[in-house]
Amino acid sequence: MGGSQLLSPPPKLLGFILFLLWLQEFYKLENVLLHSFALVNQQNEEKENTFMLAASPNSAPQPFLPLLAPSPMGTPFFHNSTPKLSGRCTLNFTSVDSLMSTTAVDCWTSFAPFLANVICCPQFQATLTILIGQSSKETGMLALGSTHSKYCLSDIQQILGSQGASSDLQEICSIHSSNLTRGSCPVYDINGFESVVDSSKLLSACRKVDPVTECCSQICQNAVLEAANKLALRNGELMASFSISNSLIEHSSKIDSCRSIVLRWLSSRLNTASAKLFLRRLSNCNVNRVCQLDFPDTKAVAENCGNMIKNNTTCCHSMENYVSHLQKQSFITNLQALSCATLLGLKLQEMNVSTNIYSLCQITLKDFSLQVGTQESGCLLPSLPSDVTFDPSSGFSFTCDLNDNIAAPWPSASQISSSSCNKSVNFPALPAATSSQFGLIAADMMLRVVFSLLLLLVILL
Repeated sequence: MGGSQLLSPPPKLLGFILFLLWLQEFYKLENVLLHSFALVNQQNEEKENTFMLAASPNSAPQPFLPLLAPSPMGTPFFHNSTPKLSGRCTLNFTSVDSLMSTTAVDCWTSFAPFLANVICCPQFQATLTILIGQSSKETGMLALGSTHSKYCLSDIQQILGSQGASSDLQEICSIHSSNLTRGSCPVYDINGFESVVDSSKLLSACRKVDPVTECCSQICQNAVLEAANKLALRNGELMASFSISNSLIEHSSKIDSCRSIVLRWLSSRLNTASAKLFLRRLSNCNVNRVCQLDFPDTKAVAENCGNMIKNNTTCCHSMENYVSHLQKQSFITNLQALSCATLLGLKLQEMNVSTNIYSLCQITLKDFSLQVGTQESGCLLPSLPSDVTFDPSSGFSFTCDLNDNIAAPWPSASQISSSSCNKSVNFPALPAATSSQFGLIAADMMLRVVFSLLLLLVILL
């Protein structure tokens, strides 16, 4: 009897064993993706093999294939610890639960450095602004004191960290406790603010920020700047000594501080979702305006591609080697890629590279973004604000412009002072492949996944 039972395992157990065998083959298939993060390790060895990406960049967008995610026993998974709060911060965290959860996912510990500029830090900054703005409804103050701000920033980091966000968030985003104070702005209470600023005009300009036209029309941005100027000059100091450089620097610092006060006031007049939307859309104008990549020395490329190119193969090999260093840095938007391509092209032209080596070497805009694996699979994030999403069954994902496989344009002299408002390369306002996403999963979760599977086995038996 005993031998017969051993030869005939229970149907549930047999099904589960077959599932494990299938899972093993699945991981063999995805093995190339895990190896691809040797690129990431060169930048951050302490976080090797922390996540992997999957995409189908050489064809039309395919339906999202979810990678294995841990059992939904926590949200986000396995990072649901109790934060150690100071008890001295009066900000109302429970009123922005959903916002905090979004920020934790956007700044997930494994990939926060690679999404910092485009997604994580803009979301983190928006969260801080909204927290203070919402609390001003009860306190009447649009800034925290210096001591209070230290406790609150620490508590915010604790809450986000308990939900899986990076513990280095303040360093990654260059956020300090002073960013939560009034800085050098002379007006930081609601009554004082509304006695100086035309609040109805400001709210009208910023209540609904157009995600496509705002960066060029600057309707809300100009209204915010006008209000910040009024606050900065509240004490009647019209800066008679404008010609003195120190006075200009001081005034500029005051404008920046007052701009933060203005954004907090606006956040207090909108619900959390609307406030997040308008803040992210404003910050996105700055994100898309600047190339965030660090360019290594272009001497080797100039030597092989400068003047009259003697050997196309040698030139392109040098160019591809150079671009490979850019591909280890971070994810960027499609408009950032355009700016980066222009900036690098101008640098090369200054070193007597006159040939369009982008065309010669088939360099595309996606080549300027973080790469996955050995095949062409760069991800250009959409130019509009976006978030990372988490689903218990499929893990982490975010949207890429997979159809924006555009050749990098070789710059002309007229592009030196051009802005994104008059670029000749057309981008869709929304990503052409909005349904295509990259599934992400932290590799260091593998053992915990196995544990979950074993737990399931016990339940089945």
